[in-house]
Amino acid sequence: MSVSSHPTVHHDPVPLIDLVPQYQSMSHEIQAAVAEVFAKQTFIMGENVTMLEDSVAKYVDAQFAIGCASGTDALVLALMALDIGPGDEVITTPFSFFATASCIHRVGAKIVFADIQPDTFNIDPAAIEAAITPRTKAIIPVHLFGQCADMEEIQRIASRHGIAIIEDSAQAIGSEYYGRKSGVLGTITCFSFFPTKNLGGAGDGGMITTDDAQLAARMKRLRVHGDRGRYDHVEVGMNSRLDALQAAVLNVKFKYLDKFSQGRQENAAFYHRAFAEAGHSRAFIEPFHAANRNHVYNQYCIRVKDGQRDALLKSLSAEKVGCAVYYPIPLHLQKCFEYCGYKKGDFPKAEQACHEIMALPIFPELTPHQLERVVDGVQNAVDACFSRKVLQFPAQQQRRAA
Repeated sequence: MSVSSHPTVHHDPVPLIDLVPQYQSMSHEIQAAVAEVFAKQTFIMGENVTMLEDSVAKYVDAQFAIGCASGTDALVLALMALDIGPGDEVITTPFSFFATASCIHRVGAKIVFADIQPDTFNIDPAAIEAAITPRTKAIIPVHLFGQCADMEEIQRIASRHGIAIIEDSAQAIGSEYYGRKSGVLGTITCFSFFPTKNLGGAGDGGMITTDDAQLAARMKRLRVHGDRGRYDHVEVGMNSRLDALQAAVLNVKFKYLDKFSQGRQENAAFYHRAFAEAGHSRAFIEPFHAANRNHVYNQYCIRVKDGQRDALLKSLSAEKVGCAVYYPIPLHLQKCFEYCGYKKGDFPKAEQACHEIMALPIFPELTPHQLERVVDGVQNAVDACFSRKVLQFPAQQQRRAA
């Protein structure tokens, strides 16, 4: 392994995610909204939650939006509302956050995995088709890292077989597929407001959207213990109410959601230009942006070649540039899902992604200097790990003007 001859001059660290600048830019608005909740002492549900539900429904063009306690609960509530349970099968991707599969386990249904497309990292419709049986009740496609799955083909498959689609859009609020926002591309859509999401709260929170009035009414009931009013419990639900404090914070941030997404997209475009000019395609593959989709870049994930991912991570960390792996172990190889009967090699594309992928900072508040630091840090890490001639970047001014 060679030592880079292109040393980084500035050693100030760049975090993978930094929530402080965003908060500082709107702290007065957030504090005022939170103070109002405390003044009224209405902490559970209420007008702030209703306002957020109305805003999200209008934003995604859905008929109904139902706030809940987390993105994970949103998935569980969706499955419960569709009467999915023991004896049923649900198809999803093995390359996603844990909750995508755990929600199926929670309702007692069988988890059925289908491999991914290697370019978008999203579930492969052909693999879905091959996995369908008479017991299949739903498909959960995940719009991973902020880009929609191939929903047109997934919709065709679901329609042919008479099964439901639950969009896992935890990472993809604001994303679009042929001009339609995630939130109306399936039977039910589930969003997460975890703090690091594009629309992040001050803790956990979630939202469900649908155009089905009966499903909406049932999910509203299920989130409050199956109570249809005045302690009249018609079924056993769960406690998954969205806190008014979370809704108050999210109502402030919601006004800036498109601005946040634009910032992420501009940062991604900067990386694309800089990495292309440096010729780094021999070292890694940049995120693929499929045609006719609005990618909102909750994560900016590259695929590192030649088995050098872990070495590149270590080298980039030494450069004090934030980086991480999403996700190091595919879901079908997680110990808790051993009972599903899958083994190594069953989903080779997902497994390969787990060995090759790594995320770089993409949060919208990255400064021009921080972006330069990331690019320089990547160059040094690539030089160190791939033992090849230093590639000279253009001047900073040229990159910014590009």
